[in-house]
Amino acid sequence: VTPFQHVDVVETVPFGKALLIDGLMQSADLDEHVYHECLVHPALLSHPNPKTVYIGGGGEGSTAREVLKHTTVEKCVMVDIDGDVVDFCRKALPQNAAVWTDARLELFIDDAKKRLVDSPIQFDVIIMDLDDPLEGGPCYLLYTKSFYELCRSKLNPGGILVTQSSSGGVKNHNLVFTPVHNTLKQVFPQVRGYNQAIYSFADEWAWNMACLAPHPTPTAEEIDDRIEKRISGELKFLDGCSFLGVFCMSKALRIALQQETRVLSEADTARFQGGTGVISKP
Repeated sequence: VTPFQHVDVVETVPFGKALLIDGLMQSADLDEHVYHECLVHPALLSHPNPKTVYIGGGGEGSTAREVLKHTTVEKCVMVDIDGDVVDFCRKALPQNAAVWTDARLELFIDDAKKRLVDSPIQFDVIIMDLDDPLEGGPCYLLYTKSFYELCRSKLNPGGILVTQSSSGGVKNHNLVFTPVHNTLKQVFPQVRGYNQAIYSFADEWAWNMACLAPHPTPTAEEIDDRIEKRISGELKFLDGCSFLGVFCMSKALRIALQQETRVLSEADTARFQGGTGVISKP
């Protein structure tokens, strides 16, 4: 138990080693690469030359691992509020050991919003790898319109913001995915939602990618070429074909995104999910 949340690493038969936060599955050996590749690479591969990347959250290190595969990246700033989680994952998840010694990584144990406000540099890509927005938890204020306006102000021209957006399946897509999508649309000229089945989550998962300027959809061949030229190491899930596939959502989900009217704000916490998280407040 940390000052912010409950953290466990457990061994499971179907998924292998799994990380739980507040009783919710965060990642598992079986398919964590699917989640993290979908979170990171669509944004970085859509950008023509990402050099500076900001990660909000991502305490287990897997998001930074994927970012640092990009040879164009010169600086990756990672900010997680819970140092206990970071320390715990450094010991419990040896597959990410190389991340913590990469000279391009700057790790801060701090509030992600505060560190972004105070940042002396702008970023090409901002990645928000957060817990779901549980009311009273450490992250729910980082899914609001005002926070996305801050992100927009901290992006370089042509910059991209991507955020995990919880369930993107047939039953629960309206809890986080669609309102986050509509909230981002109030701030950015181009927002693209996408989803992918994550077996250990027992659901399809969703992400939202928001761009300061419209980015045309690359072809599968263009993505494969960028992967070959930019990425050091292996991508186990994502290639040109699967890149296009994650953006091909069902008709029902596309309609739900189009019809969503909610905008998440700090003043309306009733729209956030109830949860067991705790947060210290001044």
